[in-house]
Amino acid sequence: MNAATQFVQTVNTTKRKFHSRKQLAAAMIGNILEYYDFIVYAFLAAIIARQFFHADATAGLLASFAAFGVGFLARPLGGLVIGRLADKFGRKVALQLTIFGMAMGTVGIGLLPTYKTIGIAAPILLVTLRLIQGFAAGGEWGSATTFIVESAPQSRRGFYGAMGQTSIAAAYLLIGGAMTGVNAYFTPDQMENFGWRIPFLLGAVLLPVGIYLRKNVEETPIFENAKEEKEIPQAKQDSPLKMTLSASGLTVIWTVSYYLVLSYLPTFLTMHAGLTTQQSIAAGTIGVAFLVVLTPLFGILSDRIGRKPVLLACCIGFAALSYPMFLVLLGGHGVVGVTCVLLVFNLFMAAFSGAAPAALCELFPTKNRTTLLSVGYSLAVAIFGGFAPFISTFLIDVTGSPISPAFYLIGCAVLSGAVISTFRETVTKKL
Repeated sequence: MNAATQFVQTVNTTKRKFHSRKQLAAAMIGNILEYYDFIVYAFLAAIIARQFFHADATAGLLASFAAFGVGFLARPLGGLVIGRLADKFGRKVALQLTIFGMAMGTVGIGLLPTYKTIGIAAPILLVTLRLIQGFAAGGEWGSATTFIVESAPQSRRGFYGAMGQTSIAAAYLLIGGAMTGVNAYFTPDQMENFGWRIPFLLGAVLLPVGIYLRKNVEETPIFENAKEEKEIPQAKQDSPLKMTLSASGLTVIWTVSYYLVLSYLPTFLTMHAGLTTQQSIAAGTIGVAFLVVLTPLFGILSDRIGRKPVLLACCIGFAALSYPMFLVLLGGHGVVGVTCVLLVFNLFMAAFSGAAPAALCELFPTKNRTTLLSVGYSLAVAIFGGFAPFISTFLIDVTGSPISPAFYLIGCAVLSGAVISTFRETVTKKL
């Protein structure tokens, strides 16, 4: 190889690396914005219950979490519609569409009049905005994940997929920071009157950045090649329905752990573990920082040892340790004990988040990857994850035992573990 040829190859390699990183950054900033928008609602559930639902404390909280869950019902439809657009016209088109839908829903909630002002119209409008958010989010995750993994070098798909998921965890850090700031600055009465609106309105700040980055990215090479070439039939390829259900089964414990630990536990800890709101948010923020740091490392690990061992280990961890960890949460061990439990939970979630995005993309062929991935993932989120706060609140209300959410986690871990155990390893599969 002469010097000129070697130089050209070096330049081309550098260009490919820059292209992949640019694609990754564009998807990540959108993920941060959209999941900040979507999850900030859960952190303000107790105040929203009082502002929008005319009921006693428990019934109001149930209604508030039900409205949170309703947003997830629109996700499968959003995944189907936007995922189909992504598979037909490109991942970039879908990503540009979803970012507007999320911003519209979030700013709308921040500006929405309360029950005292417009009566029954307030909760109706709230649910409508949640449905808009859910529709957009249903297309966002599948489109962004496909975009990231297809843009990655084959040997680093786990790492790139993990970085996309890291950006979602980073959204929780932004929420934690925003909530800590507004709770520290405003009195409880001010938070009740107008302070709760500020975190919603802050979500609009990242919108111009997300629009700029997504407007200037290129389509993934894998999608472009698939448009020009006939897809090569793969031996023993499962039916679209089976692949979609497999994706849903894998996702169950992942989505439940995310929304129960990161969205519900801040409320749970103030109601049942004796923590103040600021203590609860601080402990959760430490746990999420741990999640952000570890997720890419588990992505690298999955590139080396495979997706299946990492995913199965997480399911075993959740099944075996959820009950004792909830005992610690309820045992009066204070902020230190709660923080240690959250670190363990986030360790399992980081491992799953490191391996799952690439594993899900590797289940599907390019021609319908985004559609099937989005629908499969969104179904699990809609049925199991989005209603995890509602189900947990309901279980505690019915059983009278605050430890009951642990059994929901255990059941979901067993379900996902059973599905994952049937998978073939896909780490070396060509997309």
